[in-house]
Amino acid sequence: METSPKKPTTWLQYVLMAGVILILFFTDLGSSIRTGVQQLVLKTGVKNAPTTDAAPAETATDGYPALNLVDAGGNAISLSRFKGKVVFLNQWATWCPPCKAEMPAIERLYQSLDKNKVAFVMLSLDDEFATARDFAKTRQYTMPVFGLAGPMPQAFETSSIPTTIILKPDGQVAQRIEGMANYDTDEFRSYLTSLYK
Repeated sequence: METSPKKPTTWLQYVLMAGVILILFFTDLGSSIRTGVQQLVLKTGVKNAPTTDAAPAETATDGYPALNLVDAGGNAISLSRFKGKVVFLNQWATWCPPCKAEMPAIERLYQSLDKNKVAFVMLSLDDEFATARDFAKTRQYTMPVFGLAGPMPQAFETSSIPTTIILKPDGQVAQRIEGMANYDTDEFRSYLTSLYK
């Protein structure tokens, strides 16, 4: 039985494969594709945010974590400004595809909750805060974006982003979620609501 010989791989095929790899890993198009795939993963429900307290309570010496921020208008504020509210603090950056993938769900969560009871702190870790501010504006996100205006408290330090920290109204850490998650669920809304009742 005769078999046909394999066609040799041409240099053009190698160039095309290299071009596709370069596009996927080193361009905005590749970043958009990765973000889109990660958003699809979130929609499956596999990475829904947990709804039970998963971290021991941590407090600063004054009862509320000290964190100095700058808002989109350039105003310096302290995290303690939100004392008495549940705080959804998400650490992210524009160069982080998983961060960008979870942001539409966070925006929907933000739109659905009472701002008098839950404060959102979208804390950018970009080197230039203007980059994050412009990104949020371009995407038409209405959730508040902040930058760091001082050192990161030890309770909030992380080796990976996105990281979300949920604070109880008294400043105790109720939840620490490292990695992307889908926060746009009824269960997670109920969880946040239960923290301020």
